Amino acid sequence: MGDLSEFKTTTRLFLKSYPWRRIDPVPWTQLDKPLSECRLTLISSAGFVLPDQEPFDSSIPGGDVSFREIPSDVSVSDLTDCHKSKSYDHSGLRRDPNVAFPIDRVRELVESGRIGSLNHRYLSFMGVITAPGRLIHRTAPEAAKWLADDGVDIAILVPV
Repeated sequence: MGDLSEFKTTTRLFLKSYPWRRIDPVPWTQLDKPLSECRLTLISSAGFVLPDQEPFDSSIPGGDVSFREIPSDVSVSDLTDCHKSKSYDHSGLRRDPNVAFPIDRVRELVESGRIGSLNHRYLSFMGVITAPGRLIHRTAPEAAKWLADDGVDIAILVPV
């Protein structure tokens, strides 16, 4: 686990003064069928895009709350890290995007029969959303509707 002392002074001051939100109760839905019968999707805040997709816009005050659709048959080597945070070392996820978007690992889970199937698309968001109102009220409901329409049972959320 990381420690605030690992960050630059400006980042530490920002994190200490940021108005963090507590979600209580934490949203939870019990599965009504075994994982081996579930359709899974991945959602990452690593800010990955494909070569033909528009990068996330780091100039938007409060953060870019849009998302990118990533086809489930994508090769992880095709993903480009455009996450704007300089507060963590990007080298690991650039070497192996599975660190922040475990596409190959979920394929293995399907092949082994642990998970029933994969959705035809995954979602990539940009982290570092310091003004989450638009994300909460506009983008997240749209993304949730897409996944509900796809019949997704479970999502692995990979925060970065």
